[in-house]
Amino acid sequence: VVPLCLRSMGCRHKNDEHSWDVLSFRRLFFSAAMTVVIGFEGSANKIGIGIIRDGVVLSNPRRTYITPPGQGFMPSDTARHHRAVILTVLKEALEQAGLKPADIDCVAYTKGPGMGAPLVTVALVARTVAQLWGKPLLGVNHCIGHIEMGRLITNANNPTVLYVSGGNTQVIAYSERRYRIFGETIDIAVGNCLDRFARVIKISNDPSPGYNIEQMAKKGSQYVELPYAVKGMDVSFSGILSYIEEAAHKMLSSGQCTAEDLCFSLQETVFSMLVEITERAMAHCGSHEVLIVGGVGCNLRLQEMMGVMCKERGAKLFATDERFCIDNGAMIAQAGWEMFRAGHVTDLEDSWITQRYRTDEVEVTWRD
Repeated sequence: VVPLCLRSMGCRHKNDEHSWDVLSFRRLFFSAAMTVVIGFEGSANKIGIGIIRDGVVLSNPRRTYITPPGQGFMPSDTARHHRAVILTVLKEALEQAGLKPADIDCVAYTKGPGMGAPLVTVALVARTVAQLWGKPLLGVNHCIGHIEMGRLITNANNPTVLYVSGGNTQVIAYSERRYRIFGETIDIAVGNCLDRFARVIKISNDPSPGYNIEQMAKKGSQYVELPYAVKGMDVSFSGILSYIEEAAHKMLSSGQCTAEDLCFSLQETVFSMLVEITERAMAHCGSHEVLIVGGVGCNLRLQEMMGVMCKERGAKLFATDERFCIDNGAMIAQAGWEMFRAGHVTDLEDSWITQRYRTDEVEVTWRD
């Protein structure tokens, strides 16, 4: 039986002339109710839990697994770190938001893409919490989380998105209920390229190798020519990395340049490549907005270079700071909030994880 209040809003029984379904019911119900979603993120070396209430970030605590200079982070060690701190972070998220489990409407977690062991750790906790609290569960695409958080924070309308992080490099635009990938890396991500170069010259991983490369690049003055690998709408970073790794040993030992010069040169080269493919996607889509998301999106030099291109095209650049660019729980909560209000729920038997989960696999039913 459909409540009279819903009938007055145009929602009818399935036997009526204009039928309704569960999706319609959920949309009507949640359009009039405050919705609170908690999001669990842990696809790489950061574990974060955020709470969103109707577009307002109530809390967003985070921890980072940091390794010694010259070392990356292994999946098993990262998962061990996440297991050790996740309940503490959960307690912080609830306390900062001033909420109790009963106030939560939905539990969202990162389904993928990402590193297997950390993803499993977070999914297990999210599943357990959802069952203990008696709340619906929702698996979220990590990349969609970045995009929806960026749209929320910047108020970008329909931007061309540059998604750049340690594990992903994609140029994306929305069309017909999908985030379409117009270009991407054909080998390693730009963040991975920067991180691996940082290991070669023993740059600290605290707070992140990419941030420390950015600071060193500001002191560089000599440009060292590097390979420029744009292939249509795609980019390649593995050759650049191999070249600069070899050049670093020779040029630093001979005094031809400094580590700061190499950081400067690497940034200028790879960021120019990203600006080029983003501009090409904008031209194809007729877009006048660019949104940069992902951990590398915090880089002020990348934002500056993209801003110059946007100004020349009469377009507008949208970007955020490290609170929301870097992996965090609030972005999973925000994407979950959008999906939940559109009627999405993940059944318990379907609440697995996947290390490979492409952005364009998700049907975007909450837009248009």
